[in-house]
Amino acid sequence: MLENIRVVLVNTSHTGNIGSAARAMKTMGLSQLVLVDPVSPPDGKSSALAAGAGDVLANARIVDTLEEAVTDCGLVVGTSARSRTLSWPMLEPRGCGEKLISEVPKYPVALVFGRENNGLSNEELQLCHFHVCIPANPDYSSLNLAAAVQTLCYEVRMAYLNLTRSQHPENHPENTEYPLSEDLEGFYSHLEQTLIKTNFIIAKHPGMVMTKLRRMFNRARPESQELNILRGILASIGKTTSNKE
Repeated sequence: MLENIRVVLVNTSHTGNIGSAARAMKTMGLSQLVLVDPVSPPDGKSSALAAGAGDVLANARIVDTLEEAVTDCGLVVGTSARSRTLSWPMLEPRGCGEKLISEVPKYPVALVFGRENNGLSNEELQLCHFHVCIPANPDYSSLNLAAAVQTLCYEVRMAYLNLTRSQHPENHPENTEYPLSEDLEGFYSHLEQTLIKTNFIIAKHPGMVMTKLRRMFNRARPESQELNILRGILASIGKTTSNKE
């Protein structure tokens, strides 16, 4: 699914930013990089800043226009950091990730980033179905290119992981089996008797030990299997103390 998500950099002026963007992509599992009319093609500085993402950089396509970069895409989202005269459908970063992941099974989708100094032109933004704006600090909203790529690729990955979890409900914490109340009470009784037997608790003066232990285990909320392990430990202690009597 992530292989069909295309990151498009338009007219990038600093080759190091191309490498940094490739690295940001790879950390989030994205690999399709398209460069539209870069001022200079990737070079040694790009490779150095790409670090372990040299494969993403090496496989990057270079095209002349944004139209060419997105011609086969069914969904194109352009990044925009400033207001435009013509309003356009806007997405928040989280919604952007969800939108891209929801439509990528149907066709390739693209996330488009503009020039370092002035972003995408109005004409380029009109090639996009949606615009996305990262809600940065209004007093200092300047994000460098790689940081913007990292932020939005992270949202794409989170949307992808959420979808994957929903398709494999056996991995959901909601399906974890927890002990019944009577099982917990049996455990607490077993624990108290064991602590009395080992003299950790004095039967006539138990104090607040069990209350505090109950609070601790309730906070931890052990699963059924974990409770069985704890009961097994208590049983083992009970056998050991009985053999010493």
